[in-house]
Amino acid sequence: MRHIIKDFPGVRALNDVHLQVKAGSVHALMGENGAGKSTLMKCLFGIYTVDEGEIYLDGKRVAFKGPKDALDNGVAMVHQELNQALQRSVTDNIWLGRYPTRFGLTSERTMIAKTRAVFEELGLSIDPTRMMSTMSVAERQMAEIAKAVSYNARVIVLDEPTSSLADEEVGHLFRIIRTLKERGCAIIYISHKMEEILQISDEITVMRDGAHVATAPAAEMSMERIIRLMVGRELSDRYPPKNRKIGDTVLEIKNISSRHTKVKNVSLSLKKGEIVGLAGLAGAGRSELLENLFGLSARESGSIALHGEEIRNRTPREAISNGFALLTEERRATGIFGILNITENTTVTALRNYLRWRVLLSDRRRRADTDRMIDRLKVKTASKETQIRSLSGGNQQKVILARWLLTSPEILLLDEPTRGIDVGAKYEIYQLMHELTEAGKSVLMVSSELPELMGVCHRIYVMSGGEITGEVNADSTTQEEIMTLAAKNV
Repeated sequence: MRHIIKDFPGVRALNDVHLQVKAGSVHALMGENGAGKSTLMKCLFGIYTVDEGEIYLDGKRVAFKGPKDALDNGVAMVHQELNQALQRSVTDNIWLGRYPTRFGLTSERTMIAKTRAVFEELGLSIDPTRMMSTMSVAERQMAEIAKAVSYNARVIVLDEPTSSLADEEVGHLFRIIRTLKERGCAIIYISHKMEEILQISDEITVMRDGAHVATAPAAEMSMERIIRLMVGRELSDRYPPKNRKIGDTVLEIKNISSRHTKVKNVSLSLKKGEIVGLAGLAGAGRSELLENLFGLSARESGSIALHGEEIRNRTPREAISNGFALLTEERRATGIFGILNITENTTVTALRNYLRWRVLLSDRRRRADTDRMIDRLKVKTASKETQIRSLSGGNQQKVILARWLLTSPEILLLDEPTRGIDVGAKYEIYQLMHELTEAGKSVLMVSSELPELMGVCHRIYVMSGGEITGEVNADSTTQEEIMTLAAKNV
């Protein structure tokens, strides 16, 4: 990709960007949220048309008219935000738009057999007939990677492929990537997890503010150098100091079980000013527990006590009125209203605060609060009227956090709050969590990154098979101790 320029209304997203990727290699693409990584890949994949510049594939100039054109020419992309037909089977999702036919008829048996062959080649144990909606985010991510492989692509773009994967699944993904490398496939790997980048990459390109900053062999890069190139400054501490003014117990959960989810007899507590983590492998029931506490799924048994008084939280509306807020794992599916602007996304949960005479919404107050939140959370956007789907993942996450902060919650339930977010934006979110706990708020967070849980939390509960298998002190535990507890019921 040479001299790539891409403009959007009010902002230049890409400014004279260069990228050269070799066959049989893993080329990491790094940068802060809004640096232009995903935009550059969407230009390659035909989602966006470049305003200036040239793209060459095997020495031949190309300009794909759309994703199908790119796929037909051997370029596949696994997006950070999964866009799948959830009410169809895994097989239907793999072959959507290109069903294999015989004598003009589609053969489901052939499709299932081909899907199994792809899965066996990649070492995946996924039932091809399973409904996509019944699978975890991690399983759906692996199915999407298998779909890209099924195109026999020469170039595969992986945008934050490990953001929902546990350590064991990351190892499996890396084995798949090494297999593809041996075939001569070129992998463009976008991630904010620097340990992974240094482990799997052959070359690293860093972008900042829509421009190319540096390209170097991975062996010549260090975490400190990458951070310096990404943010343009030194970032000595990855986590802010923890709040040490812990108060009395605010939330107490006793023996919660759910018939329709994996949660079994879970008990835990949360104190004022405390951040408590939930660790575990994919499918351990962590997200389901948060959804249960927020009233998104029915409880079979158990109780929730806030300040010693039992509450129900039978619906999200009731949970919000009790001072709860839930940031979900999947921004695109359950977090943002993609076609609405930033103002509408920011103020949607606090509309009652903007009523005049109980019937009319005050747009002036809504816009004022949105401006305040954009400044407070440092959201990168051309305007508060910008559609939220055009923002980077990290900036979308900040808007969702701003939405909940306007409800003045007492208990924040955060499910993978820094998923797919760069190191600079992560630190800003950690600082925000720190400020909230110093103000007396309490946080219960799920994360698949053990260093993050240990660096941010005061205590960590470990889940396995829907149950709590242990509680550890975040300051004194080890990753080995947490993983041992996480594998207890597997």
